Amino acid sequence: MQLKDKVAYITGSASGIGKEIAILFAQEGAKIIIADLNKEAADATAAELKATGAQAIGVGVDVTNEDQVNASVEEGAKAFGGIDILISNAGIQIVHPVDEFSFADWKKMLAIHLDGAFLTTKACLKHMYAQGRGGSVIYMGSVHSKEASLLKAPYVTAKHGLIGLAKTVAKEGAKHGVRANVICPGFVRTPLVEKQIPEQAKTLGITEEQVVKNVMLKETVDGEFTTTDDVARVALLFAAFPTNALTGQSLVVSHGWYMQ
Repeated sequence: MQLKDKVAYITGSASGIGKEIAILFAQEGAKIIIADLNKEAADATAAELKATGAQAIGVGVDVTNEDQVNASVEEGAKAFGGIDILISNAGIQIVHPVDEFSFADWKKMLAIHLDGAFLTTKACLKHMYAQGRGGSVIYMGSVHSKEASLLKAPYVTAKHGLIGLAKTVAKEGAKHGVRANVICPGFVRTPLVEKQIPEQAKTLGITEEQVVKNVMLKETVDGEFTTTDDVARVALLFAAFPTNALTGQSLVVSHGWYMQ
């Protein structure tokens, strides 16, 4: 029960990595706010958690909409008595070469990954600072917070940007006991990644199997995808860490791809 009675607001948590974090945090005693663009799916995930005896609610939110972000954070804080942990996890992927990327898609990617991180951070910090009990802000970065790949210019740009945001929040939040970190997973076989496999195969003119073996997992030590459980365990490490020793740091979780 490392997170007993802590309140966690988790974006993009109706499925994939976000849901896995929500499940683990609930097992560790946290009260969970499932924040997702799909309100029905958020409610369904919250119901799953409640069936295990956990406390959870679902809220619908477009993380690029300031009013929706503020309203959903307020709803969660009112339901559970504050906000202790933010997991900024909502994200999408669009792949094209830079010279073929539309400006609209570029802006959409940065809005979801960076604006969404900023807006949820701002809304949650208001509660963390006022409560006087500290807090943990965790951004879902990527190996692409450190590295680059073909076809992913806005994604790589946004994920690099999260490291800068986390470092700033770590410095500003220190006097309030608020820590900030970035988790940088390798490829995790979520619906987001499944969708990329045929897209990259078509763009690169190779088979889907070659995309997996020679593009996605080429640099790992074991040819294995990172799992949602791998990522959730690192999120728990950061959220439950008792001091500021790790604040401002990012951790690559990738089966050896991009060792630091």
